[in-house]
Amino acid sequence: MTSLLDLSIELFFGFIALLLAVKIIGRRHVQQVSPFDFISAIVMGELLGNAIYDGTTIWHVLYAIGLWALLLYVIERITQKSCRFRNIIEGSPVLLIKKGIIDFDVLKREKLDFTELLSLLRNKDVFSVREVEYAIIEPSGVITVIKKTPYHSVSKSDLRIAGPASPLNLAVILDGKIDRDNLNQLGYDENWLKDMLLKQHIYSFEDVLYAEWDDINGLFVQQRKSVPPKTVT
Repeated sequence: MTSLLDLSIELFFGFIALLLAVKIIGRRHVQQVSPFDFISAIVMGELLGNAIYDGTTIWHVLYAIGLWALLLYVIERITQKSCRFRNIIEGSPVLLIKKGIIDFDVLKREKLDFTELLSLLRNKDVFSVREVEYAIIEPSGVITVIKKTPYHSVSKSDLRIAGPASPLNLAVILDGKIDRDNLNQLGYDENWLKDMLLKQHIYSFEDVLYAEWDDINGLFVQQRKSVPPKTVT
């Protein structure tokens, strides 16, 4: 019983330590998977490695895997219910370039240098920062790029048609909860969002499954009920 208790404690604090380590090294180093998935893969591999090479009994291995699976299940359930906890565990998208301007503070916080940023942009067929209107680093470490209008694959400048600036789409409500970070990025507040919903005869944030805003198309809203999505400008 003591050995099982020790194993439980080691797994729990091992998870916390790995999570902190991934946060420190930055999401760029776990590209294509979320930090949470990265940690899960490490731990499961270590458990199986111990079973093969260290002579650990099969019952200890099964117990450890079962406990780890239970921990993953509990965390997944909590992240589904809490946006704040989900952002801590999985991270959230962050703007690296906004309206053509690199945010150096974000660059440092994400443990990126300019060489890595340019490499990420080249992977998106962008060979100059001047082409970028917005660049967002996703929780998986992948970068998403919105080009300026003249640099689109089939650009309006090629057709001699003047077009509006490229819009930035940001989610402002997820599963009935306001994404205040994105709302601040857009320069609006909760009262503004409430007024926009009232125009669609929606009286509670909890009635909204998903809502996003861009300056050209306005607010797109999908309600929880089987009501067609609406857009308000």
